[in-house]
Amino acid sequence: MRLIVGLGNPGPEYAWTRHNIGFIVADNLREEGGFPDWKSRASALFSKKAETVLLKPQTYMNLSGKAVLSAVSFYKPDEVIVVHDDLDLKTGTWRDKVGGGNAGHNGLKSIDAAIGPDYRRIRIGISHPRDTGFPGDVADYVLGRLTPDELDLIEPVIKAIVDKLLSL
Repeated sequence: MRLIVGLGNPGPEYAWTRHNIGFIVADNLREEGGFPDWKSRASALFSKKAETVLLKPQTYMNLSGKAVLSAVSFYKPDEVIVVHDDLDLKTGTWRDKVGGGNAGHNGLKSIDAAIGPDYRRIRIGISHPRDTGFPGDVADYVLGRLTPDELDLIEPVIKAIVDKLLSL
């Protein structure tokens, strides 16, 4: 059993924001992989097909660990994969690794506290606001909507990640 978690914040006001890139990947993965519609259970949306469960925590980013712990306790997966935004990677890039620090990412902090840090992470670059000329603070930046230029860079990344996850 594999649990794939897309991180983001619930609600239409957060749709297509940089911080919701994990939700965007999860939605694309559900659609491309032929998973059933999302269902609500235990503070999360989930979709299960064969030996893979997709999860979108509905607890807001800072409390993602609550939903992940609930899913891990229920499904007892052999592998947990978390898909999330990463300020330290340039927009249009991504990395796949197991374990590591949370780099200040509140969703990862919450998951680390709930299940420990030894899970697979698919990190999707959104660049740091200091490198983009963004005038606000980090919170405003990550909660800001993806621009058309950013979407042009991120769409091929989403496709590559979805293809990789479907091939596992």
